[in-house]
Amino acid sequence: MKLIPLGDKVIIKQLAAEETTKSGILLPSQSQEKPQEAEVIAVGPGGNIDGKEVTMMVKEGDRVIYSKFAGTEIKFDNEKYIIIKQSDILAIVEL
Repeated sequence: MKLIPLGDKVIIKQLAAEETTKSGILLPSQSQEKPQEAEVIAVGPGGNIDGKEVTMMVKEGDRVIYSKFAGTEIKFDNEKYIIIKQSDILAIVEL
C-alpha cells in the first residue's frame, strides 16, 4: 500500500528527537523536544486549491522545517506520518 496526498498536501516523517545535549547529557524521553524537521515522503499534485493556483515547491526526499502545531498525525503500516499543507512548510533544508 502507498499513501498518495491530494491537492496541496504533503506527507512528512518527523526526524528522530535528540537523545543527548551538545554537552553529552542524556535526556529522558519526556524531556526530548519534538523536532520540527522532517523528511518529505510524498507530495500532492497541487493545482487549483480554493480558487488559487498552487505550485508544489517540495519533492520527495527533501528535508523541511514545518510549523510547530501543523498537520494531522497518522499511523500507516506501523509508521507515524504527518499530513500537512505545503503552506505549513517554512523552509527546505539543504545539506
